Amino acid sequence: MTASLINPNDDLAQQNAKLLKIATALMRRVEQRPTTDGVAYAQFQRAAMLEDEVQRRTAELERALTLLNTSNAQLARANAETEAARADLANAIETVHEGFAMFGPDDRLELFNSRFGLHMPAVRAELTTGMRFEAYVQLVAGAAPLALPAGETAQNWAARRIQRHSDAHAMFNVAFEGDLWLQVSEHRTLSGGTVILQTDITDVMRLQRQERERLLDDQARLIRATLEHLDQGVCIFDAQARLMGWNQRAGDLLLIPASRFQLGARFDLILNTFGDGAPFRASRPKADIAAWTAAASQRSALAFELSGAHERVLAVSAQSMPGDGFVISFSDVSAQRAAMRAARTANETLENRVHERTLELEDALAEAERANQTKSRFVAAASHDLLQPLAAARLFLSSARPDQPPAQLQERLAKAGRALESVEHLIEALLDISKLDAGHTTPEFGAIALGPLMCQLRDEMAPLARVKGLRLIVVPSSVMVRTDASYLRRILQNLMSNAIRYTESGGVVVGVRRGNGQVRLQVADTGPGIPPDQHQRVFQEFTRLGSQASAAEGLGLGLAIVDRACRLLAHPLHLSSRIGSGSAFSVTLPIAAQPAWSGRAPSGRVALLIHPDATARAVWARRLEQSGLTVLSAASPAGAGHVLADVDLVPDMLFVAAPGADAPQSGLTLRQLAHLPRCDLAENEADTGARIQAFLASLRP
Repeated sequence: MTASLINPNDDLAQQNAKLLKIATALMRRVEQRPTTDGVAYAQFQRAAMLEDEVQRRTAELERALTLLNTSNAQLARANAETEAARADLANAIETVHEGFAMFGPDDRLELFNSRFGLHMPAVRAELTTGMRFEAYVQLVAGAAPLALPAGETAQNWAARRIQRHSDAHAMFNVAFEGDLWLQVSEHRTLSGGTVILQTDITDVMRLQRQERERLLDDQARLIRATLEHLDQGVCIFDAQARLMGWNQRAGDLLLIPASRFQLGARFDLILNTFGDGAPFRASRPKADIAAWTAAASQRSALAFELSGAHERVLAVSAQSMPGDGFVISFSDVSAQRAAMRAARTANETLENRVHERTLELEDALAEAERANQTKSRFVAAASHDLLQPLAAARLFLSSARPDQPPAQLQERLAKAGRALESVEHLIEALLDISKLDAGHTTPEFGAIALGPLMCQLRDEMAPLARVKGLRLIVVPSSVMVRTDASYLRRILQNLMSNAIRYTESGGVVVGVRRGNGQVRLQVADTGPGIPPDQHQRVFQEFTRLGSQASAAEGLGLGLAIVDRACRLLAHPLHLSSRIGSGSAFSVTLPIAAQPAWSGRAPSGRVALLIHPDATARAVWARRLEQSGLTVLSAASPAGAGHVLADVDLVPDMLFVAAPGADAPQSGLTLRQLAHLPRCDLAENEADTGARIQAFLASLRP
């Protein structure tokens, strides 16, 4: 391998010069050493080739020089265009209203306009191209009139500013002394440089501050209105525990006069409301609360309660606020605490209630078992007592023949009718007991006057008592009781009929005894009495102690109905009896409030009022007329006779308040009007009003 005579690193001119020297030396050698072996020709040929190469290289060199000249011309034009572009860029950024600066990828200042740093004259004078970004920031921190917040240093500001420089985009506001504001925004270029824009936003910040102050005023009014509409009491204190805000509810809850709430008042205003001799007692020591309010920072939420008179309880909550102030609120939780106490009481008595309910269930199960056990006996007895009068009626009817004497025929038909009436009564009693046992009836409680009811039953039972030669004494009462009228009538009717049925001599007394807000409606007789071991049995169905009577004379269902009805109405039923002396059944009833006068009578009726006192007679006559009655009044029965004779009519009802009015005397006696509905007036006005009202109510259909 031969070494090259030409260095490829040389330029074309050097290579051409070397080739010319080589060609000249070769030609000289050929001429000085002739030969015939053709070597000279070969060397000549090589020299010719070298010359051609030199010419070719020379042409290439010329072309390269031409290209170099062209490139230099283009570079000159490019430099000119670049300078023009830089000039245009400088002119362009001068027209920008914001301050403009551009740092290169190496964080050196390359370009800025005259507005950059306009608000910082000391900084503006030191700005030079090539300045590093960190130097620029330190220059601003040291020379610019920055308005830094309290506790903020220029070094801290510079450190945060340099840290923000690493962001791809950054925007923030800078405040200067004299109420000047700049908005600074940084943006990265594609080449890694940084463009900084500074915008004067002083006017915008001032407008925002004015708007914020206006909004704060509106917000303060809104907060004030909100505080006044809160159900809680609220007090706001600053870092020195001075009162800065409050609502009226706080004074109402703490019993503090409004005149004592003043701006700047110390927390002692609140602290003095609880303690010894104060309206409230705190659940935490006053020293702990005072220490909490005096703490400057790191205060956790504080909660306690204030207890006052009449079981009043206030829940107090204190919370720290920015600036080391605090807000304290008061809520009336008396109702919640009362509910909690009631819940505790209920929990404490829950076991007793469960025990009571268990006993009630046991009683109910026992009652159901008893009803189940007596079901078959009840059906069998009912069937027997139903079939017996039906069979008797069938026999009486079959023995009645048309050819019998009228008197005998009439007697047998009457017996058949009585047997069928017994069947009807038995079916009604069975239906009553069935309804009471099934629980399908709902009593309708109301205020009922005992007087009219007792009088009506006296009139119904009097013929039965006279047939047996018994005295029936009913002592009416003006008391009003709360019960169901229909069931109370059924109870009293069964007790009276039962007493008359089992009493052979003597009489029956019906009366009322008052005591402890209740009355005892009692039916006593002079019958044979009931043995103690039979007191429970007499209330069972179809039980007729010591009686061999038929169904027409008693079905043994009266006391069973009484017992069930009393249990339905929750009226205690009591039996006391002595063998050979008689028995007494009593029902305890609650007394009802006396209603105000509101009596209304059936229209078109005529009433006869007998009252010895002229004033009272006039008063009650006027009230009866207001009720819709036509009233005829007199001082005595004799005077009433003259009045009735003058008008020639018979009244529809009687209102009597004349002692001894039933005694025989000249003229009219009240026995002559015994068939009329009668209301006996009491000695006092209240009882009289109640009697009249109940009496009129009983007359309405």
